[in-house]
Amino acid sequence: MQEYVEFGEELVFIAMGVASVVALAVFAERLIYYKKSLGKKNEDYLTEVRNSLQEEPEIHWKTDVGEESIYNRFIQFALRQLKLGRKGLDESLEGQILSEKLELEKRLPILNTLGNNAPFIGLLGTVLGVIKAFYGLGTLGSSGAEVVMRSISTALLATAAGLAVAIPVVMANNYFSRKAKVILQNLEILKKELLSYQMNKTKV
Repeated sequence: MQEYVEFGEELVFIAMGVASVVALAVFAERLIYYKKSLGKKNEDYLTEVRNSLQEEPEIHWKTDVGEESIYNRFIQFALRQLKLGRKGLDESLEGQILSEKLELEKRLPILNTLGNNAPFIGLLGTVLGVIKAFYGLGTLGSSGAEVVMRSISTALLATAAGLAVAIPVVMANNYFSRKAKVILQNLEILKKELLSYQMNKTKV
């Protein structure tokens, strides 16, 4: 049994290592993706677009936010759909928002899963370490106190590793979730203003 326990401990630490690498990779990828739609340039672009929709008779937007910005992509899509009726434009823009939502939430379930389960994996390592410690205590008796203490130390290290992975992963997931919510709310605002612009334009 001792061999299985030791093997299980090794698997727990390997799992923690793999989880940390995966979480770091997802965080880096998502950060690069979100940065394209965040920052002052995107805020200025949104302000320019909204002012144009409310004040100018025609839309003329120049931007340096980049083609990969969600806002720029959404506006360019909307401009191609303005010829549709109000209902068609509404449904078309709603579909685009859902499409952007899928992209914003892509890979976030990985962070959510790692954040929720890493502490339990660490706890499993702790349980295995305690089992190993008590097994050593029963086998070696009082002379094996040093071995027992090392086993308990390793067991607690597994819990610490689980928390070390889970805490930053949960923080990263919450950060991206908040940013996604803000971006989607901005798209909803743009949709309403585009619908209003399209309706006013058809009345002219």
